[in-house]
Order: sequence, then C-alpha cells, then structure tokens
Amino acid sequence: MVSATPSANLPRGVVLAGGLSSRMGQDKAAVMLGGKPLVHHVIERLAPQTAGLSVNSNMSTDLDLAPAIAVFGDTVPGHVGPMAGVLSGMRHAARHSAVVSHVATVPTDTPFFPPDLVARLQAAITQPSEIAVAYSAGVMHPVFALWPVALADELEHWLLTDDKRRVRGFIERHPVAKVDFPMIETVGGPIDPFFNINTPADLETAERWLPLIERIER
Repeated sequence: MVSATPSANLPRGVVLAGGLSSRMGQDKAAVMLGGKPLVHHVIERLAPQTAGLSVNSNMSTDLDLAPAIAVFGDTVPGHVGPMAGVLSGMRHAARHSAVVSHVATVPTDTPFFPPDLVARLQAAITQPSEIAVAYSAGVMHPVFALWPVALADELEHWLLTDDKRRVRGFIERHPVAKVDFPMIETVGGPIDPFFNINTPADLETAERWLPLIERIER
C-alpha cells in the first residue's frame, strides 16, 4: 500500500502521457506491468499525494480510468514535448479550482517514484515563483516537479517561440528548489526511484523489479 503524509494544501496532480511512445511501439500508458496498465501504477502512486489528478494524453487509447480522472490533450498542437503537457495541466487545474497554486507532474512511464514525492517538493518551496524539481544521484528529473500555475502564460509563450523547448531550459529561467531522493534499497540491489520505461527491454527490467519494491512497501 503506497501512502503519503496528508497536507492541508495539496496540489493538483497531472500524469504526463502525451508523448508518441515511438521507442515502445505502442502507447506506454496502456502497456501492461504486473498485470495492469502502466498508467494505473502511476495514478495509484500519485493519487494519495494530490488533491485530485488528471491525465494528459494525445493518444486515442482507451485508458479505462475512473470517472473522476479527466483526460485531456495538449493545448499547444504539434507534439512539442512534455512541457506542453505541463501547460495543459496548469490550464486544466486553473479552470477547475480558483485556489489552486501548483500542479505536480509525473510521467506515465515511471512507476516507482517516491510515495513522499509531492510532500518533499512542497516542503522545499520557499517562494511562490519557485519550481521544485526532483533529483536522484545528482541527476535532475525535470518532469518530476511542482509548477506554479501562475507561470502558464509565460510557458505558453515559451512553447510557441523557443525552437528547442528543453524542459531544463524553461526551469533554469526561474528560481528552483532542488530535492534529492535516495535510491530504493532492495534485496536485489539499489533501484533508482525515477527509472523510466522507454523500451520493451526496460519493461522487462521493471517486471523484475516490481515485486522487490512491492515487498518493501507492503
């Protein structure tokens, strides 16, 4: 059972599943891991950490999600990258809550991220304009982040005018709170909690690791 410490001001959660999944050969959100779709693993892990969540997807796959989970595509056309999903999440959150200040994003291909991800990102923020970003072993994981919704207009302009659209490039324009997360220590050795599944070989690795992590989190 994955759980998180409750917070009085949880952000909205957004699962980023808007990519083309070209290396996997099919929609990664619908790929089966441990007998259920990958996106379900991510939703179950993120839901206790947020005040409701949604999924950004540009695919036509039937994800078979709970009715309360909205699914929406990018607001900027052309598959311009994960920051388009972040923007869509900001716009969706602002439309559905007058008081929402941040959205927490995670990608759909990373099923082992920490159950205290959002709480630790929130705790690291010291000013409203700050973006909180996850790290492990000194490596930034830029789409595991807490984003101020107030940045939406700036982000949209950046997506429409910046040719490279590097996630780090946008992050580095703002104050950043860096939060380092430890490896998951298992009987089979350490596992990076931000391990992502891009290929069928990665999926095989995740299948081997899943019972090791479930044993720790029971």
